Amino acid sequence: MDKLAVFSGNANPELAKDICKDLKVKLQDAFVGRFSEGEIRVKINENVRGKDVFIIQPTCPPANDNLMELLIMIDALRRASAHRITAVIPYFGYARQDRKDQPRVPITAKLVANLLTVAGSSRILTMDLHAGQIQGFFDIPVDHLFSVGVFVDHISKMSLKDLVAVSPDVGSIKMARAYAKRVSAGLAIIDKRRVSPEKAEAMHIMGEVSGKNVIIVDDLIATGSSLIEAVEALKKAGAKTIYAAITHGILSGPAIQRIDQCEGLEKLFISDSVSLSAEKKIAKIQVLSVASLLAEAIKRTHNEESISCLFD
Repeated sequence: MDKLAVFSGNANPELAKDICKDLKVKLQDAFVGRFSEGEIRVKINENVRGKDVFIIQPTCPPANDNLMELLIMIDALRRASAHRITAVIPYFGYARQDRKDQPRVPITAKLVANLLTVAGSSRILTMDLHAGQIQGFFDIPVDHLFSVGVFVDHISKMSLKDLVAVSPDVGSIKMARAYAKRVSAGLAIIDKRRVSPEKAEAMHIMGEVSGKNVIIVDDLIATGSSLIEAVEALKKAGAKTIYAAITHGILSGPAIQRIDQCEGLEKLFISDSVSLSAEKKIAKIQVLSVASLLAEAIKRTHNEESISCLFD
């Protein structure tokens, strides 16, 4: 492992430290700061010539700053003669702009893929993409991990009876099915109509949830409007207790207030793919770590071993 080097930007240094602890390696020294006018300044303070380098940097809000930090770090490491550079992006920002759903709009996910490739990335390691086909936007290898195992382990310990996995929209059916299969639960889908990018309305529920313990599963929570709509719809349909397992806790705008005031929601489980700031830590939110999952993927990649078992 002496050729392995792990670096971190400013997006989620806590996750990077946990990954390094699991790998039993030290987090390498790099300065990632700002010039006086706000431009990003990077200096790699370690010799990386010929090394297998991994950069831990989710492109979460502020997405532009975190993405630029990642791109500049990749460029610095490439110019420092690193043998291979893997961008470890637990949360891949701009993933929701993955197609032209309206006239004259960009496909920003493809643009970000191009930027990462041109900057000098050798491969990408990411988790729970908003749309799995984003892997096809890259001309370099992409390893797409799933956090379902981490959440299922925790849910199984809760020993909930009559459990139903609920997809809050059609796009999350595959994820909900994976949860349902692993915990031997039922499956339900909420038919949702999106009024605007920030607001959605639940229409009706396909599946039996009356008198059941329910867990809503999704890849991303931003303002929380979709989750609250789903909780309200499930309560009206007679659900007994409602939990949510959502991988990426962006929790922007009024999300924390909405979750805190939502009487129907027992608990929201999120991963540490995105750092949860102190002001967002409330009793209803519990963070589950994906550090071990990412560390195992990094170790296997470094040792040129298959990581297909981590995709299950």
